[in-house]
Parts: sequence; C-alpha cells; structure tokens
Amino acid sequence: MIYTIPKPMNESPLHYMPGSPERAELKAELERQMDNPVDIPLIINGVEIHTKIRIPITAPHDHRHVLAYCSQAGEKELKLAIKSAIAAKEKFEQIPWEHRAALFLKAAELVSTKYRARLCAATMLGQSKTVWQAEIDAACEITDYLRFNTYYADQIYRMQPDSGRSEWNRLVYRPLEGFVLAISPFNFTAIGANLVTAPVILGNVALWKPAEKAALSSYFFIKLLEEAGLPAGIINFIPSCGLDIGKYVINAPNLAGIHFTGSTTVFNTIWNQIGLNIGNYISYPRIVGETGGKGFVFAHSSADITALGTALIRGAFEYQGQKCSAASRAFIPESIWPELKETLLAEISSLKVGSVLDFRNFMSAVIDKTSFNRMINAIDEAKASPDAELLCGKYDGGQGYFVHPTIIQAKKRDYSTMREELFGPILTIFVYPDQDFDETLRYCDTSTAYALTGAIFARERDIIVHMEQMLKRSAGNLYINDKPTGAVVGRQPFGGARASGTNDKAGSPLNLYRWISPMTVKECFNSPVKVAYPLMSQE
Repeated sequence: MIYTIPKPMNESPLHYMPGSPERAELKAELERQMDNPVDIPLIINGVEIHTKIRIPITAPHDHRHVLAYCSQAGEKELKLAIKSAIAAKEKFEQIPWEHRAALFLKAAELVSTKYRARLCAATMLGQSKTVWQAEIDAACEITDYLRFNTYYADQIYRMQPDSGRSEWNRLVYRPLEGFVLAISPFNFTAIGANLVTAPVILGNVALWKPAEKAALSSYFFIKLLEEAGLPAGIINFIPSCGLDIGKYVINAPNLAGIHFTGSTTVFNTIWNQIGLNIGNYISYPRIVGETGGKGFVFAHSSADITALGTALIRGAFEYQGQKCSAASRAFIPESIWPELKETLLAEISSLKVGSVLDFRNFMSAVIDKTSFNRMINAIDEAKASPDAELLCGKYDGGQGYFVHPTIIQAKKRDYSTMREELFGPILTIFVYPDQDFDETLRYCDTSTAYALTGAIFARERDIIVHMEQMLKRSAGNLYINDKPTGAVVGRQPFGGARASGTNDKAGSPLNLYRWISPMTVKECFNSPVKVAYPLMSQE
C-alpha cells in the first residue's frame, strides 16, 4: 500500500487576549509549575533514572526560585544510553513508514492541544520567554517541525530512479548506521525538539543532551513523545556535562552523526575531536551544526524609517536578543539617522521589562549570571569608551537578570560590539556617510566571521538588487524590508555558513537528507547468459 501525507499548514498562534480561555489555562499552568518543582530524571531505554548529581534549574526572572532539579548522566549512564539505542535500532527500522509517520503526527497534535500550555509555561519560566515568544516557539514551531518533517520525509521516500524494460531500479532510504547525538541550546524549545526528532523521523536512534536551562521544557517534550507511542530506547534523554559527552559519546565507534545548535567554539571543538578519532568510527559521522551569528541590518537612505525602526527593535530586543539571528549590528546612513534615532529612543522608552508572569512585558531576563555579566561589561565599556556612545540601556540583577534594551552608537565601524557576538539585548549602530554606501556594504560582508542572518532596507528595486548581490555571502537567511529574525518552518529554511554553521537548512528537506544513507538496488528481469558481446563476432 502507498499512503499520502497531505502537505501541512503552519500552526496558527494563539493570542492570549484578556478573557480568553487559553490565557486562563496558561496562567494556571504557570502558577502550577512555579509551585511544584520537578525532579527531572534521565530516560534511558524508557526507564527514568535519578542520579546522585542533581542540578537546580532556576527561573532567570527570579534567580532564587527553583523550578526543577535535573539529574546528570555520567560515564555509566552514557554508555548504557548508547547500548540501549543500538539495541533498539533494528526493531525501530522495521516499523513501517506509515506507522512511524503517525507517531510524529500524533506528537504534533499533542503539542498543539494537550501539552500546549505545559510546554509554553516551562519555556517561559525556565528559558525566560514572554508569552508571545513562548507561543511561537514551544507551540507553533515544534508543531511545524513535526508535521513538515514528516511530510518532507514522505516526499523523499517517493523519489526513485528511472528503470528500463528489463530492470527495476530502487532507492532504499536507510537510516544511518549507528546513533545520532543531538545537542540542543537553551534558547529555543523547538530547536531541541527538531534536533532530536528530525533524524528519528528518518528511522535513526538518538541520544539527546539538552541545555541545562531548557531541561524542564525538554523533559516535558520527551514525555509527550512517549505518550505519542515512541518505543523505548529510540531517544535516550541524557542531561550531562559537555566533558563527559566528549569523552564517552563523541568517541563511541557507533557515532553516526551530530545534530548541533550552540556556540561556534563548542562546535569547532566537536569537529576537531571527530577528526582526531576518524579511524575509530564504523562510518564517517554526519556533522550538522548551526552556530554563532552577528545578524545585521543595513539601511539605504531610501528606507522606510518607521518600518526600519520596528525591525531594529523587534529584531534586536525580542527575547532579550538571545537568538542567533538577532539584529545585533546596524549600518545606518547619516541622512536618515536623526529621525531614526528619535523614533528608536521614543519607542524603547515605552517598552516594559520584567517578569514573564506579567503579560504586559515586552522583555524579561537574560538567561543566567554569565550572560548578565557579559552584557553589563559591554554596557560599562561603551560608557567609558571614546569610540562609542551609549544611547540607552541599563541593568538590574537584584532579583532577576534584567538588562534593558541597549543601543550603542559606534563612532568607529570596527568597535568591538560591531564584531563580537554578545547574545543579548544590545544593538550597536554605525552611522555611515551616504557616499560610502558601497564601501560600507563591503565592510559589512567581511567584518565578522559569521554569515547567519541579515536584513536590508531600501525602496528602489535597483538598490535592493545591488545590496542583495553585495551581501549574498553574508547571510544564509537574508530579509528584505523585514527584521532578520522569525524564520518559519516550510517558509524560510534556516541556517548559515562561514562560522555560523553547515547551512543544512532546518525546516526543509535539505536537513533530512543528512540523516539517510541510501542504497541503490537494481533487479534484472532478463539476466544476460552470454559473456561475449555481439560486436565481438568480427575483427
């Protein structure tokens, strides 16, 4: 039987308006999770394991409030997880595709209904997202990843080679030989969900190391997958320290792939370690990574100033700038800067910053003390530097790690915050002379190691074409007259190059191809019986 998976539609976000049932449900769930700390276990071969080493998970907006205690895997548990994954692999590969697809489509339905408030609340509390940022991440984007990846896998399986009259050629889309290690960051619940499920949708088995701050939402998601029917051992949930992952998992001969989102430094370390151990693996591990960024906004003098201001504020400060795609540097022409500056400062003065429990807040806290210290150092340096001017920005770490929207005007285009990734709510703006348009475009392209996201603003079409050509290597996702954040599954496949990753485009079939190892099968219906060819009958 051949079955068809209809092309999905993107999940529509709920808006949590005052008086709405979803608002009441989410408020109640937030209160429940605040009052009931969770003891997060490892999950290996379907069994919950509590270890002696447990790390407290606190709320960034109230860093004394403990949300959960998370067990940590050591050598024994990591080796058991590998063994369990390999043991479960053969049986999982035998599950018919339509049943594997049904599992993940059911999971998508659970995300969008029963688990919606739970995932959103955990993402708000543990990862410091406002209600809107949590909704588009933990509800909509997870649902989209599950539905679209299942659909894309179905389309891939249908792609078959041509055959002749006397032969039938087939492509068998096998999963990789071994297990996939998924390493996910704190900033998107959906990224973790995608990193671990994309390979599994294609029939692979996986070990999942979530970021510490995302452990609560990640745990709820793995329990959701179990409810959807995920067999034991297919995904082994292993919160742990990076050193142990490197020592006991990345060195394992059965490592078939790495699905990673995180810092460029960590990804470089992993790649180097794999290279040093390349002779020990059963096959060459697939390495897929999305890493750092220094998202830019480049404006031409013809740009719509109101739209540009909105893009800068949303792109730089939504979720406290803790998106690898965030607008963290901008190039603005002198001719429009006075009006734009006035617009930005007036709008920012009206934004509220505070607890995620207050739905009126546009921003909440940065993720932890390390991030907070990095932000205040950058702000204090800008205050003291003759090469920069602090236009707005303040911080308060008393109860939560709060850093308010910060704009630094760089007097030199190579000022440190124009080049270095900060991962926080700091936007640095360089105002360039209008006549230096092309020179500044070239500088934008070459001044950082990254090439993840960027945005260009202009009105004239020929200028837009020129800017796109000049910056075509500067970003894997380029936006025209829009902010450089907010990629949607199925619409803007996400990923960058240079020091920003392998550009395998999460949310598209391109990523899924990395998790299969095709085998060509030729069946002959009229097998040759003579060795000599007819042309050999005469000299």
